[in-house]
Amino acid sequence: MTQPAPFRRVHGRRPRLLDLFCCQGGAAKGYADAGFDVTGVDVAPQPRYPFPFVQADAVAFVLEHGAEFDFIHASPPCQHDSECQRIRSNTHPDLIAPTRTALETTGRPWVIENVRGAVPKLREPVMLCGRMFRLENYRHRFFETGGGFRLDQPGHPPHLVPQAKMGRPVPPGHYGQFVGNFAGVDLARRVLGVPWMNRDGIRECIPPAYTHHIGAAALALLAADRLGVAA
Repeated sequence: MTQPAPFRRVHGRRPRLLDLFCCQGGAAKGYADAGFDVTGVDVAPQPRYPFPFVQADAVAFVLEHGAEFDFIHASPPCQHDSECQRIRSNTHPDLIAPTRTALETTGRPWVIENVRGAVPKLREPVMLCGRMFRLENYRHRFFETGGGFRLDQPGHPPHLVPQAKMGRPVPPGHYGQFVGNFAGVDLARRVLGVPWMNRDGIRECIPPAYTHHIGAAALALLAADRLGVAA
């Protein structure tokens, strides 16, 4: 169900973040915990999204409303560059370039997230892994930054725990992959920190720990910009 969302910036409120291609809100939860007011946009209904939501085409929406937000996160559908989808010979639209072009019109700082298969299309992306945030999971995701926002590459702890095979139950002493038609939804919810999600949301989500980290860096940039304006 589409939830109405105000687009007027109001003095004294938390910075506003636009979450494009939001799905069930893994990224949104991390940004909200970091200190943003989050609005999600997706072309499909997202009844599990835990924040204000607008059902709309994400690229069209950011072209019209992106400048009304303080920071923008975009996760264009990863299926075009997903190994699993290539194995199945499925075809999906490639929206990374159109999304970047739209973001660059807003004058706002932004980040684009995607999977390893999309790395050749991303500009100097930073890679985040679950072990960087002490999650019992690896799940590498890649983040291109722009609009004056930069993100440092954290150190990458070694992968010392074996990983269950794709879509299989997680044996004792292993980490789950939680992709495809995987078993262990309750385990995945706990490990990734997304207790409101179903399997469809979990298999594609960004763990909130990742965007909490990005959000803290974004808030530091916004605070520095405000101080610069005040000076």
